[in-house]
Amino acid sequence: MNNETLNPARASTKVSPAEVVRDYGPFAGSDCINGVSFDGRNVWAATGAALVAFDPHSGDPVQTLALPCDAGTAFDGIHLYQIAEARIDKIDPRSGEVVSSIPAPGAGTDSGMAWAEGSLWVGQYRQRKIHQIDPANGAILRTIESDRFVTGVTWVDGELWHATGEAEQSDIRRIDPETGAVLERLQMPDSISVSGLEADGGDLFYCGGGLSGRVHAVKRPRSR
Repeated sequence: MNNETLNPARASTKVSPAEVVRDYGPFAGSDCINGVSFDGRNVWAATGAALVAFDPHSGDPVQTLALPCDAGTAFDGIHLYQIAEARIDKIDPRSGEVVSSIPAPGAGTDSGMAWAEGSLWVGQYRQRKIHQIDPANGAILRTIESDRFVTGVTWVDGELWHATGEAEQSDIRRIDPETGAVLERLQMPDSISVSGLEADGGDLFYCGGGLSGRVHAVKRPRSR
C-alpha cells in the first residue's frame, strides 16, 4: 500500500477499565513525560530536555541523555528514535550521539512513535492519524485515521495499539491495522492522561503520564 489512508470501520469493541499496576517517577529535573520506549531491559522516558532510562524493577534511573525530546520515542533493537520538534533523531543509546535525522511527518505536531515491521509509526495528535513512515527518509507509506486525538503508539505480538486523550479522558486502543477499526479499549482512570505508549513484549504497557511527570505501568490483556 502506497500513501493509502485507512478509515476506521464499524466493529464490535470490547471495553474494560485499565489496570494500573505501578507508577514510576517523577524524575529529578523533569516535570513531564512526552514519550516512552522499552529496550528490552530499561524503559526510556522523554522528559523534554533529556531522555531518562530507568530500571522497571527498581524504578531507579540508570542513564540520562541530554537531548531534546518533545514527543514520541521508539527503539529498533539497536538505536533510539526521538521526535524533536519537526524532526526525528536516530540516536546511539550508549553514547547519546545523534547519528542521523529525518523530517517528522507532522512537522512539529507529532505525538507518539513506535518501531515495527521495519518502519516507524508516528501519531499525529490533533490530526487524529497514525502514519507509517520510512525510517531512512521520513516518507509516509500509509495513514490510519482515528476518531480521537492520538497520544501514543505501540506494536506488540502483531497487534497495533494506540493511546488517546481528549475531553479530559484517555484510553488505550487495539485497532485493526488494515481498517483502523477499534477492536478493544482500556479506559484509563479520570486522573491519568496518557502522553506516550510502549509495550514491554510481555504483560505490560508503559504509559507516559504527561504533566504528572510519571510513567504508569498498565496490565496488557491477552487477545484470544
